[in-house]
Amino acid sequence: MRPLRLDMSGFTVFRDQTTVDFTDADYFALVGPTGSGKSTVLDAICFVLYGQVPRWGGARGIGNALAPSAVEARVRLVFESAGDRYVATRVVRRDGRGNVKTSGAGLQLMPPGFDVTKLDTGMDLEDLGEVLAGVPAEMDAAVQVAVGLPYEQFTSCVVLPQGQFADFLHAKPATRQQILINLLGLQMYERVQVKAAEKGKAADAKLSVVDQSLVALEDATDEAVETAAARLARMRELTGAVEAAVPGLRAARAAEEAARGTRDTLDAELALITSVRTPDGLAEATGAITAARDAATRAAEAVHEAEEFEEKVRGELVAAGDAGSLRLALDRHTELERLTEQEGWFAGKVSVAEVECRDARTSADLAESEHTGAQQLLEQARQDYRDAQQRDRAAALRGHLTAGDNCPVCEQQVTVVPEVPRESAVRLAEETGTAAREAAELATARWRQRDAVARDLESDLERKRGQYEHHLSRLAEVRKAVQGLPGVAAIEQRLAEFGRLQGRLEDATAAVRAARDGLRSAQAAVRAAEEQQRTAWRRFDAVRDGLARFVPPPADRDDLARAWQALVEWARAEHDARTVRREEAQAAVLAAHEATAGAHAAIVALFTDAEVQPPAASPQDAEATLIRAAAVTAERAEAAWQRLVERREQAREQQEQRMSLLLESRVAKSLAGHLRANNFERWLLEEALDMLVDGASRILRELTGGQYELVHDKGEFFVIDHHDAGLRRGVRTLSGGETFQASLALALALSEQLAGMSTTAASLESIVLDEGFGTLDAATLDVVAATLENLAARGDRMVGLVTHVHALAERVPVRFEVHKDARTAYVERVGL
Repeated sequence: MRPLRLDMSGFTVFRDQTTVDFTDADYFALVGPTGSGKSTVLDAICFVLYGQVPRWGGARGIGNALAPSAVEARVRLVFESAGDRYVATRVVRRDGRGNVKTSGAGLQLMPPGFDVTKLDTGMDLEDLGEVLAGVPAEMDAAVQVAVGLPYEQFTSCVVLPQGQFADFLHAKPATRQQILINLLGLQMYERVQVKAAEKGKAADAKLSVVDQSLVALEDATDEAVETAAARLARMRELTGAVEAAVPGLRAARAAEEAARGTRDTLDAELALITSVRTPDGLAEATGAITAARDAATRAAEAVHEAEEFEEKVRGELVAAGDAGSLRLALDRHTELERLTEQEGWFAGKVSVAEVECRDARTSADLAESEHTGAQQLLEQARQDYRDAQQRDRAAALRGHLTAGDNCPVCEQQVTVVPEVPRESAVRLAEETGTAAREAAELATARWRQRDAVARDLESDLERKRGQYEHHLSRLAEVRKAVQGLPGVAAIEQRLAEFGRLQGRLEDATAAVRAARDGLRSAQAAVRAAEEQQRTAWRRFDAVRDGLARFVPPPADRDDLARAWQALVEWARAEHDARTVRREEAQAAVLAAHEATAGAHAAIVALFTDAEVQPPAASPQDAEATLIRAAAVTAERAEAAWQRLVERREQAREQQEQRMSLLLESRVAKSLAGHLRANNFERWLLEEALDMLVDGASRILRELTGGQYELVHDKGEFFVIDHHDAGLRRGVRTLSGGETFQASLALALALSEQLAGMSTTAASLESIVLDEGFGTLDAATLDVVAATLENLAARGDRMVGLVTHVHALAERVPVRFEVHKDARTAYVERVGL
């Protein structure tokens, strides 16, 4: 992984937008005063990729990402890994409760040739390339695939933060082994072993299926095919013989069917003639129609009588007059009585309102006079106050006058200075004015209140006068309308007579309806009787039409009973003649059936001779069934022969497939067995660790002037101290400076030696060191600087340092100086 560009905003000390461009910085240093934010640049790289920073104590320290008083922090990193270019983004925000949470995270695979400077144009995430992760939950897996390392190994091999520089040196053998497995991509061999085992199992499963298929195909032999071919020939001969014998059977069956047809025709004629009988209740139906017609005539006469009585009562009701006009006249008398009673009440209301209105207006006029007087007194008090002010000002000047001096107002000589009054005239005038103003305000309020009351009473008087005038107008109209109308008693008597006639009319109308209902019932009975007689004739005609081909005698259309009697007598004679002919037809049917049975038995014998079960056929389709049975037998024999031929070919193909699957299973199991023992992976790890220790020993010898050499035993690291007779010491016994030298040697060896052996995207394309340079003496520091310069000069690794050692920083070609003021930190690039 190689960083290209880092953008920060609101991240810890970087409150404002800050960009660090690593594009051509193969060898750089982050320099600046202690606490300026040098290590924060590395924190931002770890945070945007993995969401946590080593010195924050894990993912729970996300609250440290926000600058003080900031509500949002944004970090974006553009980096290369294994030839591809990616952009990672992470955003955290503080909610209303003060909780800090990740609000957005994403990883995009940028298109080839993408210009990084376009990021300054405010492009959206969707414009940066293919989305590999769009939410925080997808980031861990996507970043590990892109970078090739999980968080713990990234901070041990690529970005080595403060306090964790010696983690790889002091790591347990199992942890160090897992780091090497990730770096070398040895998971590939484990996947190959799993794939080989799966392929072996799949081959065994297919082999089992093939063996089962071969067991099912054991009967597909050459002898079975020959036997099936012989049976096919016999069945074809049977088909030809049946087809030749069927025409004789068909002719015998046709003769039998003709004889049966003649007999069945006679049976049908006998059944039809036998069914001719005189229907029951024929005489009662003929008499019912006469009775129904008489009842209908009587019902029509009753309707006529009821209608005449109704017309008579209706005439009397018309002569009695209009009930609506009578009721209207009665309402006018009632309204006149009510209006007359209310006239005095309205007049009294108007008189009372006039008195109240006069009293209220008199009171309002009196209050207005008091208001005018109070206003005049107030104006006089104001004038007295102004005069008192003038006198007080003149009196105030007397205290400055001296007899014999000129007056400052009139510029004349003052002979005698008057005595200054003891009490202020203004104060007395002010008290008088206050009392006058209060009296004026009280009089004004009293006048306004009484004027409002008077106005309300005047309005109420006008309303009551209007109501009284409306009442008088309506009373005059009603009196005029009542003139010329009958009295109340006469109107009530005429209304009572009208009600009695109305009741008689309703009774007469009900009687008409009842008579009409009776007439409709009688007419319906007549129609029903007539329909019954027509039905009887239709039945007779239907029976006679059914016998038309036998030419029955003509019917008497005037007498239904006599017509039925003649038809029944003719049917008895016809039945006797046809009974003799039916017995002769039955004898012919028996003889034809025996001939058909003989022809059928001969064909069945052909099936029996061919060792085939004869078909069970009905007499109607015996010929077709026999031919079809013979053809089906031949088709089945041919299908059985063809199936045996195909199964014999399948057995041969399955045998060939079995040999191929057996070989595939053996090869896959052998490969899985070799890889399952972990010998190959163990050998690769040992080789990688040997190369790592060899490279680290070479660098450590250079750094320590030949004093120390690094070795390993069963995964544990040791140093050989050549200044102490080759003493072997554990790496945990080294001092702080010696530990830094050993850790630096391992880190440089990881970057230099193992990157070329990796088969995955976990290529160590950069290394950034953030610790320990201040503990080195000048000579060792010079060796460390030369070692880092040689590593950077190769051009295939980015080397970065975080240091405040001026001597070391001066030797680095590109420096990022980190400064901090009262508001924010910022980064300035100096050098090439």
